[in-house]
Amino acid sequence: MSSARIVILVAVGVAAALGITAALVTAGSDGDAADRASGNPCRDSVSTSVPQATGAQLGAAGLAKLPLAPDDARVDLVAPPFSNPTGVSNPLFPISKLRSAILNGTVEGKPFRTETTLLTDTRILEWSEGQCVEVLVSQYLAYLDGRIEEVALDHYAQADDGSVWYLGEDVFNYEDGVIADTEGSWSAGTDGPAAMIMPGDPMVGDAYRAENIVGLVFEEVTVKEVGETVEGPHGPVHGAITVRELHDDGTFEDKVFAPEYGEFFTGGGGDVEALALAVPTDSLPGGVPAALETLSSAADDVFAAAGRGQWRQASRAVSRMSAAWAAYRRSGDVPRRLLAPTNGVLDDLAREVANRDRAASRQTALGVEQAGLDLQLQYRPAAEIDLGRFDVWLRRLLLDARARDLGALAGDVATLEWIRDRIEMALDPVDLTRLDTLLKDLRRSAGEKDFEAASATAVQLRELLA
Repeated sequence: MSSARIVILVAVGVAAALGITAALVTAGSDGDAADRASGNPCRDSVSTSVPQATGAQLGAAGLAKLPLAPDDARVDLVAPPFSNPTGVSNPLFPISKLRSAILNGTVEGKPFRTETTLLTDTRILEWSEGQCVEVLVSQYLAYLDGRIEEVALDHYAQADDGSVWYLGEDVFNYEDGVIADTEGSWSAGTDGPAAMIMPGDPMVGDAYRAENIVGLVFEEVTVKEVGETVEGPHGPVHGAITVRELHDDGTFEDKVFAPEYGEFFTGGGGDVEALALAVPTDSLPGGVPAALETLSSAADDVFAAAGRGQWRQASRAVSRMSAAWAAYRRSGDVPRRLLAPTNGVLDDLAREVANRDRAASRQTALGVEQAGLDLQLQYRPAAEIDLGRFDVWLRRLLLDARARDLGALAGDVATLEWIRDRIEMALDPVDLTRLDTLLKDLRRSAGEKDFEAASATAVQLRELLA
């Protein structure tokens, strides 16, 4: 965990309750006696039986009546050795290769969007006595109706047979911009056993538990179809699988996993979350097209002109934006799930400018800039896109501070704090230290409801990253 993240968690007063209990240890393989003498609990990785809940435990957790798969269908009862755990090559869960992914859909009737990013740091967990594994850390940042809803830091490793294992997550659920709870957090080795997230060679009928701690987190997955073809961001994707996920409340959810994408589609109870774009899988050559550059610059012009009340200029910028978007659509490079959201935010902006709604026009102009950055992810490094997102959220914070919207301000700060972990490697050490100091000041100002101080700090952050 970065030093900035520690500062942030202490600042919001929840560090003691986060349940981040992953055992951080130093891996070694010089023999049991030497390991124990040096205080290092790790031994050579070997096949290890995965503890399972007894019938009595299932009953105590209220799970006795779940239609669980028989043991002879389970493929997750033994974990193979983890010789190269961070080199995840399983095509149906290629977490070590995917740098950034965008998923979108609808949850509770509201627009839902996620950004999933592979972070640069790893962790080492003692997931079973004497068995340690280095895990990748993937950040999942979810927005509901445009505001931060949930963040999860997911821990993954690949075993020697190609299966991918889930070794816990640190979950932060937000309400009105602040952490409401950390429900769903768990750590393999501390709270319970590791869990399989994807078999090495899934077959119809295979069953495994993606979460396997009764009374805390529990999901059992059964493979229903293999060798499917699904429609991807730029055309058909072959070799996908469909699974059915049984939850601890007895409900089911269908999921699709696709080669070179991983989790591709989730649907249940009217909610949908589907992959819109992933890189480098969907990366395109040739640099950012001129039409996308115009789309972003015109949105910036609307933001500035609406702030000054210069509606004729704002209207002309909307026209340039519409023409640029039409030109880019003709190129055929628009990922299909980004088409409707971009159309929608452009229509909203045109209406708000026509109505001369200053506040709404400026907020929606930032929405257009975000949509433009999503599209540019196909052509630019993920870190550059995240730097652009960081600036968009700084400007959104300035608007929310002006509106004296405390909940929105707190959410803006939290969003910036999480994006910070995605851009740290793009900054030199001095700039990163300055950024962390300013973020700490920003968190303090939000906590003290000092809108003016928060605005001043946001301006300083924009200048730092200009």
